[in-house]
Amino acid sequence: MALTLVQVNFKARDDSALGRFWAEALGWGVSSEGPGVTNLEPEGFVWPDPAAFYVDVVKVPDPETVKYRVHLDLATTSAAHQAELVARLKELGATPADVGQGDVPWTVLADPEGNVFCVLEPREIYRDTGPIAAVVVDCADPRAMARFWGEAIDWTLHEVTDDHATLRSAKGVGPYLEFLRTTPGAKTVSTRVHLDLLPNPVDGQAAEVARLQTLGATPADVGQGDVSWMVLADPEGNQFCVLGRS
Repeated sequence: MALTLVQVNFKARDDSALGRFWAEALGWGVSSEGPGVTNLEPEGFVWPDPAAFYVDVVKVPDPETVKYRVHLDLATTSAAHQAELVARLKELGATPADVGQGDVPWTVLADPEGNVFCVLEPREIYRDTGPIAAVVVDCADPRAMARFWGEAIDWTLHEVTDDHATLRSAKGVGPYLEFLRTTPGAKTVSTRVHLDLLPNPVDGQAAEVARLQTLGATPADVGQGDVSWMVLADPEGNQFCVLGRS
């Protein structure tokens, strides 16, 4: 059995409006599996294609303000592309954001519901990732996070230092998962983003949840009630979901 990181999940006040923003931002298609859920998929892929990465936007009554831990980095291919993308995102409703980044070559923006993300300058490492270069998680100990997530999912560890760790799908496709060392409590803005993992086979959910707990994950209650997925937290408290058969 194995676990694959298949998507990021945004909580939203208005899933349809936020979904439209991100679909336009990424150039992806939009669908819906039910009321209050907007699904974003790269063109030509159908979930859960293992060669693709997805975004779900889910409506919740009052998205909480939590410590800023997870954000998306968007890839660009040239300085002109970066400038064009930033301008287009602002037209779609994104706004400049200051998270203490100082003078950096990337641009920090917030989507219409306040979720911060970065538009990166061109970088060779991200030339084949698609529009999402990386899912970035702030943490206190990148080495510890690399140990947990390296065993938790079927992704390959590419680099680990005291300051950051980088993983990517073993198939060499899609975005990177990056853990960035930050000062605890340094950033507090509105963000509601988590990771969704898919067991293979899906019926192996219970066994995978048990395995994750032996690695250091703990059960988490976010008011999910009786649902087909299991909510856990990694050793630094980042919540994530292990999907099941609905």
